[in-house]
Formats: sequence, C-alpha cells, structure tokens
Amino acid sequence: MKTATLELPATPEDVMRAVEQLQTFCREQEVSEKAIHALMLGVEELASNIVNHAYQNDATKTFRMSMQHLGERFIVELRDRGPAFDPLQAAPPDLEANAEERELGGLGVHLARHYIDELDYSRSGDENVLRLTKHLLPS
Repeated sequence: MKTATLELPATPEDVMRAVEQLQTFCREQEVSEKAIHALMLGVEELASNIVNHAYQNDATKTFRMSMQHLGERFIVELRDRGPAFDPLQAAPPDLEANAEERELGGLGVHLARHYIDELDYSRSGDENVLRLTKHLLPS
C-alpha cells in the first residue's frame, strides 16, 4: 500500500497543484492513464467545490487530500472544515435545459459520479470527508 497526503490552501491554483500531485503519484504507482484521467477530473471538480463553496475562496483556510493505492483500488480522500455539506445529496443538474436556463451547481458532482466508481461522504468531528474510489483493472 502506497499513500501520500497534502495539506493545501483553499485557492484555485492549489486545486490544480493537488491534481498535478495526484497525476504524479498515480504514474509512480503505474495506474492506467484512463484511471488517472478519471481521478484527476473527480478531484478537480470536488476540490473546486471545497474552495469555492465551503471556504468561499478564503486562502487562509486549508483542505487535505490523501491518496492510497490499494492493489485494485485507488482511493482519494478530501477533507475540509467547512460547514457540514454532503454534495452527494445535491439534485442532479437538468442536462436537458439550455445553459442559460439551467440552475447553477451540481455539474461537477455529476461529472465526478460519472468517472469515479464510488463516492462516499461522511462528517467526522468538524470535517467533511469525501472519499473517491476508482477500481483499477489488473495489469
């Protein structure tokens, strides 16, 4: 089992830094490019929600990302100390409505659900914990 953890300021630039670190860590673990792409998309969307919504772009706040390669599974855990919020309870976006009429929000979670095999939310003390699991095909 290989693991890595990052503590990052709540900025859009640090969301991208998290995505880049995820990509590097995955490649070191010889995860397939297809799985890496899915994980990167999920982390970018969900970490952006933390920065933009939980922390309102307050760079003095931080979020934590941990990564684990467990054989045929790759797990990313995102933790923040924002208000309790389960993004998995958000209503799916109306993809039939045109962009001008559609309500804002929900598209990032929708994309993450599409690319990530398992998404789990819990509240642990004062932290939101969002766990993304990608099933890896044996090589």
